[in-house]
Amino acid sequence: MKIFKRAITCFFLFIVLLFAGLFIWHPYLMRVLWYRTPDAITYKAFPQDIVRKSSTAFHFFHASKTRNDLDTLTVRDGNKKLIPFSEYFKQGKLNAFIVIRNDTILYEKYSVNYSDSTLTTIFSGAKSMVSIMLGQALATGKIKSLNDKVTAYLPELKSNPAFEHITLKNLLEMKSGLEFQVALGGIVKAFFSDEAKYYYTHDMKAELMKVKLVNKPGTVWKYKSIDPIVLGWVLEKACGKSVARIFEESIWQQIGAEYAASFGLDHPGGLANTASRFQVTAIDLAKIGRLYLHHGKFNNNQIVPLNWVKQSVNIGDEKPASAKGWQRSAHHYLWWIPQEGDNGDYAAEGMLGQRLYVDPKTNTIIVQFANHGAGDYPYRKISRYLAGLPFSYPKN
Repeated sequence: MKIFKRAITCFFLFIVLLFAGLFIWHPYLMRVLWYRTPDAITYKAFPQDIVRKSSTAFHFFHASKTRNDLDTLTVRDGNKKLIPFSEYFKQGKLNAFIVIRNDTILYEKYSVNYSDSTLTTIFSGAKSMVSIMLGQALATGKIKSLNDKVTAYLPELKSNPAFEHITLKNLLEMKSGLEFQVALGGIVKAFFSDEAKYYYTHDMKAELMKVKLVNKPGTVWKYKSIDPIVLGWVLEKACGKSVARIFEESIWQQIGAEYAASFGLDHPGGLANTASRFQVTAIDLAKIGRLYLHHGKFNNNQIVPLNWVKQSVNIGDEKPASAKGWQRSAHHYLWWIPQEGDNGDYAAEGMLGQRLYVDPKTNTIIVQFANHGAGDYPYRKISRYLAGLPFSYPKN
């Protein structure tokens, strides 16, 4: 019996030492274990670089009568089942849903303790903000060309041969060829995934120094966070200021943001996670949609170059590298652009149901914040319904 107890004690001691060594080797794993899958408020665990609000806020109009008929409009959920939108809101654990058409708020619905001014993280919706800043940096000459090699702006990365031939365009198109393991395939794979590592690490730059190349740059598309993180670093070096300052000065304060936003950093004074930690209010995120709906203009001031807006939200003759959902959304210049049917709409999208949807056909902007998301793509049906236009889901 004593031998058995001693063996059990030794086994548990081994496990403790194993985990202690693991956490010393990769300190970020403690965060992964503690927080696991991040939610809309996990950002509070990280230092923030504040994006200060505009001195003059822009306000959307409010319709004299809210379109409550939207609650009974049938939309599809993730199981392709038609349900009333009110049920879609409940199923998806939605926190905020705002529909704006012609600068007028037609419909808004919030969960308990949420409003249009509640700060929340939009996860991968942050990637689209990187795209906007990149277009501006090109227009001002801070960045000369998308064909520039990343090492021209980040000479630190020359020590890692993986970056030798990667261009800014490769990063923008998510064709860098850099290794990146997503958090799919079970608990263990998610725990050790690159997705978890780059979200929770204290030092993204150190991790980038070690990353490997698995595909020739420009040849293979793979959705991953590492590419926009590198682009964020490039922007900081090219512009000589933090991403938060770039965004604040060139975008946020120019579009009448009513509330402060923020970018989460890996450590105080560190690198912004431009792939998944941008915090914003619903009403101000809608103003980003308005900026693009007006082709980069705000009050006749061209904030984002017209050509960049057109390039970003239109694929043209390019063959899509991705096709998500029945609408066959393709990822292009860090936006999601549907290719199926009477399209022209586009979206910034983040996990757990964070959405900024823009439909130029109907002058509609939709913002959705959620804790889960009910799946499918109801936004096009909603925008066309409120504009009095026909819409039908595909039969398959």
